[in-house]
Amino acid sequence: MGTAGHIDHGKTALVKALTGIDADRLEEEKRRGITIDIGFAHLQLTPQLRLGFIDVPGHERFVKNMLAGVGGIDLVLFVIAAEESIKPQTREHFDICRLLRISQGIVVLTKADLVDRDILDLVRLEVEEFVARSFLAGAPIIPVSSTTGAGISELRAALTEAAGNAAEKSAAGHFRLPIDRAFSAKGFGTVITGTLISGAVNREEEVELYPTGRRLRVRGVQVYGKPADRAAAGQRTALNLADIEPSEILRGMVLAPPGRFAATRLLDCRLDLLPSAKPLKHRAPVHFHAGTAEIEAEVRLLGGAAVLQPGQSAVARLVLKEPALLLPGDRFIIRKFSPVVTIGGGVVLDTGGVRYRKADDPLARLKILAEAPAAERVALLVRESGYGIGLAQLVSRTGLSEKDLDAIARAGAFVVIRQPQPWLIDRAWFQSARDRITAAVREFHRKNPLQPGIAKQELRGRELPKAQPFVFDALLGDAKDLAAEGETVRLRTHRLVLQQDEEQARTAIERAFEQAGLAVPAVAEVLAKSGVETARARSLLQILIRDKRLVRVSEELVFHHSAIAQLRALLAARKAERFNVAAFKDWTGISRKYAIPLLEYLDRERVTRREGDERLVL
Repeated sequence: MGTAGHIDHGKTALVKALTGIDADRLEEEKRRGITIDIGFAHLQLTPQLRLGFIDVPGHERFVKNMLAGVGGIDLVLFVIAAEESIKPQTREHFDICRLLRISQGIVVLTKADLVDRDILDLVRLEVEEFVARSFLAGAPIIPVSSTTGAGISELRAALTEAAGNAAEKSAAGHFRLPIDRAFSAKGFGTVITGTLISGAVNREEEVELYPTGRRLRVRGVQVYGKPADRAAAGQRTALNLADIEPSEILRGMVLAPPGRFAATRLLDCRLDLLPSAKPLKHRAPVHFHAGTAEIEAEVRLLGGAAVLQPGQSAVARLVLKEPALLLPGDRFIIRKFSPVVTIGGGVVLDTGGVRYRKADDPLARLKILAEAPAAERVALLVRESGYGIGLAQLVSRTGLSEKDLDAIARAGAFVVIRQPQPWLIDRAWFQSARDRITAAVREFHRKNPLQPGIAKQELRGRELPKAQPFVFDALLGDAKDLAAEGETVRLRTHRLVLQQDEEQARTAIERAFEQAGLAVPAVAEVLAKSGVETARARSLLQILIRDKRLVRVSEELVFHHSAIAQLRALLAARKAERFNVAAFKDWTGISRKYAIPLLEYLDRERVTRREGDERLVL
């Protein structure tokens, strides 16, 4: 339950009359006789029904505090003093409740003992006209006196009935707790309070403080002031947090599961401007309120609109000055920068910050996100991602559960990769990308007929540079015409067929290195004498290296495999012997030009091990 209404219309006194709890917790509030910040109380109406009350300030200067409390309520006690009837903050609070789509409430005419029956009946008529065609149309209108207690029992009965009709918040959803207070409690340390808007949280659970990314441990849980092992959606909750100071936690921050969501500065939304507001210009600054957060923001009207007229709706992008944790479906309020009055509100449609180009139609896109079934919304986000999107990111972008998203993924509209993480790819894109890399490999073979295939990393960097490696591997695995052999990709039909001059050149290149022993000629010199042009000669050299007929020891030195085999045999006969470079040169009859690269090669091959200026034959 939340209270709403003008200053000094008796909201706090009404909560105290119902619950016995004084929701004014600040000395200044008691001294001035007005609620400055949100207060809390609770009432056990029946063994099965407990109400948590959020008492909000009515003074126009403290409407931002009111907004910090009203976001999590299910039912509103709309308070109007019988002696004053409808006043300015009555109207503003009413607008806020409507913009936040609060669906149920009870109208309470307080201070009924201060007016006669005729005035009370007149106020009732004014209120009925005021709430007509709104969520409070037809709601109970109950006169009460917090001083005498008149009407309190009738109000409790109405509360019982209304609460029975209210939709229960889901404890199965993602845990989110917008923070409205942070303080230090003697013997406990840091304590935060808030109203759980979804999910549940347990003692000793790890949570994340958004938007800071700080991970914390829940040392203790209280629900309505009593210790508990678990708090569930809809409950007033206090959490004792370890390893953080109250000064590090601000109102507006949110506790949620670690690593589940991403805070954002950009949100696309459906924005409603109140009929009482002035026209709202493109790029107008506003105060943005969502949950318990208040953030400066800029309104960017989408679709080319320059101004939003009073009473109209539009799709817009809000650019927040600070990041906030928001999900599609979250309601928000905007207030004018100066004077600070409520001018509108709306619902979050997307938090991805998609960059719109001139040819794009943001209105059509956001219409899908606002109205289409969940599967269509997911399909749009997957399609926009290009290379696919992880299930974890989709949770943040849609607010849907992993279970719901997995069911959508299994419906067959996507290519689904399960390892190393669940990943959804648009089927049309997947097929197009698969055909594109197949065509790229075919073209590579056409230009490089002597190459066995293209390096996998080169192919990915050329065709799909931003794709995750596992996405690229899935594409290769699905391409029936391709074969991946180690780090090389080729067409399955590709076979190396040498022309007569190429066969002769390959034989000449191999013979030149074989006859040289360990004192091999320069690679460029051998290729120049091969009988074919340099490009083809280099390809033939690579074929010989791939077939292990030749061994590349360094960039400039290539040896015949038989010479390396003889060298290995020479050293095998000297197992465990220590030697230096000079001795190696004597054994092999080669100069230092060949000796040093060969020794470094032997070290890499674990035939020898360098120990200072000597080497040991292993």
